[in-house]
Amino acid sequence: MDDLILLPEDQDLYRLIAAGEELPPDRPAERLAALGLITADPYRVGRWIASDPRAAAERLMTEARDDLTRAAERMTRIPTLEALSQHFDPHRWYGGPGSEFMATRAAMNLRIGEISGPATTEILTAQPGAPGDRDPEIVKLGVERTRSALERGVEVRSLYSVIAHSHLQTRAYVEEIVEAGAHVRARAEPFPRIMLIDRAHLLIDNHVRTGAELNSGWHVSDRSVVMWAREVFLLLWSRATRWQDLAHATDSLVTPRQRAILDELASGQSQPQIGLTLGISERIVNKEVAAVRQALGARSRDQVMAWWGRVSHEQLP
Repeated sequence: MDDLILLPEDQDLYRLIAAGEELPPDRPAERLAALGLITADPYRVGRWIASDPRAAAERLMTEARDDLTRAAERMTRIPTLEALSQHFDPHRWYGGPGSEFMATRAAMNLRIGEISGPATTEILTAQPGAPGDRDPEIVKLGVERTRSALERGVEVRSLYSVIAHSHLQTRAYVEEIVEAGAHVRARAEPFPRIMLIDRAHLLIDNHVRTGAELNSGWHVSDRSVVMWAREVFLLLWSRATRWQDLAHATDSLVTPRQRAILDELASGQSQPQIGLTLGISERIVNKEVAAVRQALGARSRDQVMAWWGRVSHEQLP
């Protein structure tokens, strides 16, 4: 509080009074008196007597504690007032606090661990990114967490891009959690990254803060938004292919001509050279490559070629 701030001139004035010196006529002492640091001299008009500052501080501390106690008691009564909202516009529902920004990947991972660990009903995840090799210990921890959730009776559903099926580490991970009881599907069309836990928590990528760290994101707890996102996930899920059926589905992703184009690209040929080799126009080559990229949900030709390099000698004849 401002009334407890002692200016240098206030402190100097108290020193003069404590020393019994005469005060200049232009130096008012009422501020010190209000704080209990000095009292009026009953025998000398216009003079002051210094009080023990420790006693004044103790008195002010007691008053402050009493104020805090009264404020805390008032706060405990507020929920009773808020509970009356059930009688005001009962047809309306309010979701509560909206969201919290997680500025770093570490913060996001920590929050995911905090809310997924005690999950009791369901964990739904959509992972659209192209797969990459991860630390085997991190992968092992992911399997253990998923098994632990399944053992508690939690339903686990995970959605991946079809590109992930050709990544050996990702496929091994998925096969482990599927064997443990998780449900996994994949789709070629693009979809957003989503994590939903117990119909109460939603974690999404950052699309608000410009210049933020790449893997930052938001923890959304507004009930209406969480349930809307869950419906989006279920719509994506309903149009995805079971992971176990992907080997056959991948065969139909590219046509024979597209396979030939991808083989030529993999050998280092440019798209104009491929047109001459295969007897088709460069425009058709570009169109076919774009069609494969769209079918895979890939963001670039490089992702398409990385996928082709993995599957061309493994799954496709």
